Amino acid sequence: MIPPATLVPGDKSISHRALMFAALAVGDSTLRGLLTSADIQSTADALRALGCSVPELRADTPVHVRGVGLHGLRSPQRVIDCGNSGTTARLLLGILAGSDVTAELTGDASLRARPMARVTEPLARMGARFEYLGEAGLLPVRVRGGRLQPVSFHSPHASAQVKSALLLAGLVGGVPVTVSEPRLSRDHTERMLSAQGATIETAEDGERVRVSLQPVPSLRPLDLDVPGDFSSAAFLLALGLLRAPGTHVAGVGLNPTRTGMLRVLDRMGARIDVRNARSEGGEPVGDLVAIPGALRATTIEGAEVPSLIDEIPVIAVLAARASGTTRVRGAAELRVKETDRIHALVQNLRTLGVQVEEHPDGMDITGTDAPLEGTVRTFGDHRIAMAFGVLTTLPGNRIVVDDPDCVQVSFPGFWKAIGP
Repeated sequence: MIPPATLVPGDKSISHRALMFAALAVGDSTLRGLLTSADIQSTADALRALGCSVPELRADTPVHVRGVGLHGLRSPQRVIDCGNSGTTARLLLGILAGSDVTAELTGDASLRARPMARVTEPLARMGARFEYLGEAGLLPVRVRGGRLQPVSFHSPHASAQVKSALLLAGLVGGVPVTVSEPRLSRDHTERMLSAQGATIETAEDGERVRVSLQPVPSLRPLDLDVPGDFSSAAFLLALGLLRAPGTHVAGVGLNPTRTGMLRVLDRMGARIDVRNARSEGGEPVGDLVAIPGALRATTIEGAEVPSLIDEIPVIAVLAARASGTTRVRGAAELRVKETDRIHALVQNLRTLGVQVEEHPDGMDITGTDAPLEGTVRTFGDHRIAMAFGVLTTLPGNRIVVDDPDCVQVSFPGFWKAIGP
């Protein structure tokens, strides 16, 4: 029997972009199912500071945004606080680089420790000017936008945030941009901007992927239903694989650049059924049903990491309950997320009694069926909290999460959703 359907909050990546792209459009956009978590509130507040009409975000309430056009932003009268949101900071740096404005961006302690040079350096090649107000390469930073020149950037990383920042700079600045990636990173920016009338082309370039943008005079407004966030659904799927009667998550975004976890779970012997597959707003969507069962170890390597980078914490938790030793490699990007997620996962798994070995770009996790006990340190990272939160619900485990409220960043209703 299929368990009752559960809904997860709107996709965080799409919600950030929907607000930003609606603000840059000409006309009124309507956004339904928008995530209203702390990170998205940071984006909304930043856009208000730049002169955009963004109403208060309320759960289950459509959001209507009146766009100011590609050249309608104004210099803010205050510092823009991006909170904990790297997407807010990095995509705004791209937008501001092409705008005739001056703005100062900062964030919380975690965000101020995350690297920004990977975005500002290629933007500076285009002609944007950046002044770091503390340590070089970190927030706070003052950006002075203006006239840009075309760029063809060979990115060493498959990073959707770097790619999006450059594409947005070219869009607002009115210049062509080409970004070459070692692998295709998540492509929400390309899909959404193309639907709004932008000219974007994606093509294979040998073993790399090339994404090119040609400038357009304006963007059409959005009329968008935001799908459920796959990264949030991943925690409920993990719970369903480990505990009867399973889980059923409806209306989840299934963009192939985001769902690498499903391929990993298949190798681990998990049963995840995709039902009612459809397309909404240019994004594939479906309902996911997780059936409990035994799991086996697998190996995750660099080529598939970009499609599951945010899911590695919950995959690590599943590996702790699988037979054999799961190996993760090519995931060094985890060290510059909200916290050093490799270190956080290794430290917490060891605390709970799981055998784990740390590597510069990953970890080896040997599964166990023994009861797990201890206190999990989240380091303020929502995905660490939710991954280990799954384990707190399993019979025999005695686990305490030290900062449960940090899930507000992406999944405010998480603890209620996983139940007792």
